[in-house]
Amino acid sequence: MAVIRILLAEDHNVVRDGLHLLLDSQPDMQVVGEASNGRQALALARDLRPDVAILDISMPGLDGLETAALLRTESPQSKVLMLSMHESDVYFFRALEAGAAGYVLKKAASEELIVAVRAVAHGDAYFPPLLARKLLDGYRHGVDGVGALAGPPGYDKLSDREREVMFLLVQGHVNQEIAEKLMISASTVQAHRTHILDKLGLTSIVDLVRYAIRHGLIEP
Repeated sequence: MAVIRILLAEDHNVVRDGLHLLLDSQPDMQVVGEASNGRQALALARDLRPDVAILDISMPGLDGLETAALLRTESPQSKVLMLSMHESDVYFFRALEAGAAGYVLKKAASEELIVAVRAVAHGDAYFPPLLARKLLDGYRHGVDGVGALAGPPGYDKLSDREREVMFLLVQGHVNQEIAEKLMISASTVQAHRTHILDKLGLTSIVDLVRYAIRHGLIEP
């Protein structure tokens, strides 16, 4: 089993210690570095090249949003998982724009953090269920009677099935969940996922979420 190497950035020592114990108790996870602020996190990320960087959104000096944006160039292979006390969709969408692949509320159960770490480490996005629903609550009036949208660049290249898969991906569903919802195989979902990103000229699910926001398919 491949071990997910994690950088943990949280300015409250007690919270950070608890998260460290939780993550290290998982057979497929290892905390390789700890930071109490954004500048420490950046320095450690450059040296350690973690698979996942868990960033508290509110840290002294550089906050989590600023740190996430800088990590895109300082340690591009590190997936960012934002840890936040803010349930506001304003912070949620700001985190996505900063480059976060996932967003977990501090009040969430510990199991949710574990699921989120695994999801972003394997190239998926992770959003809390409440915030994920808001991604679809913002459909603009460009939706016609059968659910086809006036398309942004590349959207017209997608088949109806690819559009279904796209919106489930944008909500944060992983391949197996989408397979169960659409009653197709997980390998078929993966094929659709690859075709969607190729047709839209994108490289990741986070890019896909940003694409949907910027072109009005969903609205913050």
